[in-house]
Amino acid sequence: MGPIPEVTMSRQPVIFLSHGAPPLIDDPVWTAELSAWGRSLPRPEAILMISAHWEAAPAAVSATRTLPLVYDFYNFPARYYTMQYPAPGAPTLAAKTRARLTAAGLPTTDDPSRGLDHGTYVPLMYLFPKADVPVLQLSLPTLSAAPLYKLGQALAPLRDEGVLIIGSGFMTHNLRLGFGAAPPSWAVEFDRYAAEALAQGDDDKVIDLMTKAPGAALAHPRVEHLAPLWVAAGAAQGEAPPKTAVEGFWMGGFSKRSVQWG
Repeated sequence: MGPIPEVTMSRQPVIFLSHGAPPLIDDPVWTAELSAWGRSLPRPEAILMISAHWEAAPAAVSATRTLPLVYDFYNFPARYYTMQYPAPGAPTLAAKTRARLTAAGLPTTDDPSRGLDHGTYVPLMYLFPKADVPVLQLSLPTLSAAPLYKLGQALAPLRDEGVLIIGSGFMTHNLRLGFGAAPPSWAVEFDRYAAEALAQGDDDKVIDLMTKAPGAALAHPRVEHLAPLWVAAGAAQGEAPPKTAVEGFWMGGFSKRSVQWG
C-alpha cells in the first residue's frame, strides 16, 4: 500500500453579517439570501462567532457543549422562544482560540454556562440549517475599534485550520429611529460610506467608521452592532476586498449589508 495522502484543510473565509432580530425568520427575501449564501460557502470544521449580543472582558469563550439557546429578546410572539439550533459544541476550537489569544498577549476566560444567543443562531439557521457544524462564541471584550481589529488578527490563523470566523452585528442599528417606511438619510449615507471603505479594502477607513462616516452617531448610537465588523476585518487582513453577499434595508433604517472575505 502506498503512502497515505496528507489531509489538508481548506482556508476558510471571514464573514461579517447583519443578523437581524428574530422576525428575520418571517422575511422570505432575507432568509432566501442567507440560504443561498450558505450553499456557496465551503463546509467549515467549526464556526467561531463574535456576536453583538455578548460583551464580556476579558474575551470569554462560551460553553463547549450544546446548551439551551439564549432567548435574549423581549415582548416577541411566543413562537420565537421555541426556535432551536442544537449545534455541537466546539471544545477543540475553544482550546485553539485560547491559545491564539494568549500568544498575542490577550487575556481570556471561560463561560461554560453561556449558550448561543440570537446573533448566532438566527443567521446560522439559514447559513447552516442542519446545525451539524460545531459552533463556539467569543465575547466582545471591548467596543473600541483598534483593539477589536487586533483581536481579529490574533484569530486569523484559525482560518487555515478549517475555522469559519463570523462577526455578527448590523451595518446600521438604531432601535429608536431606525423603523419606518423608507431608509432615513443617515442610514443610507453611513451604509454607502461603509460599503465604499470595504470595496476599497481600506481597513483604516473601516476602523475609523464612527469618526469619519456620515450619519455615524445615528447609525450606531452605541457601537456593539458595528464592533463585530472590526473583528472580522482584522481576521481578514491581507485578503482582497470583500464581496457583498447581502445588501438593502430592513424595516426602514437597518442595513442588511453583509460581506465575505476570501
